[in-house]
Amino acid sequence: MRRFTQGFYGYAVALLVCVAAVGLFLLIAPQSREEHIPRLDYSITVANFGHSVPYGVWAPQKDPAGWVPNSNKIAKGENGAQVLFLGYATAKRQHAMFAQSNEQPAAGFASRMANSDKAVGTQQVGEVQWEQRFREDKKQRSLVRVLPEVTLVITGTADWPELAELASVLQQRPKG
Repeated sequence: MRRFTQGFYGYAVALLVCVAAVGLFLLIAPQSREEHIPRLDYSITVANFGHSVPYGVWAPQKDPAGWVPNSNKIAKGENGAQVLFLGYATAKRQHAMFAQSNEQPAAGFASRMANSDKAVGTQQVGEVQWEQRFREDKKQRSLVRVLPEVTLVITGTADWPELAELASVLQQRPKG
């Protein structure tokens, strides 16, 4: 028995036992090869936000095809303004976030959400013109729309067509 616990043979036996244990573990442990992005319902968050702000809230009338809503929250912005955030994994599995607030100044809110204060162009989405912003070092694209009561920002690593797809499904809901 001593020759199996000492020297090279002991090492080889211990290594074989460890490899066998790992192999057995991998054989019986459940494995999933499918992507799993948790889907979070944002309807209650949007409703709560609508009750706390003095304007009609903007929200997707439906999620774009293949997109997974995976985060949502209401946060405090500058000067006590409320900010609604809705996050998505896009169909191409990039990130997109929709944010809205009546924070003043509107340009400051838009610049903070887009991580840039420089417009690089405009994009027509339906009948609406959105301002494009791009931050190269973060590969962050943003669409910004400043309205009299609220500022809307769609931002993330998604490409321009995907951001426009989210912009196209936004709809203002009545106050209350």
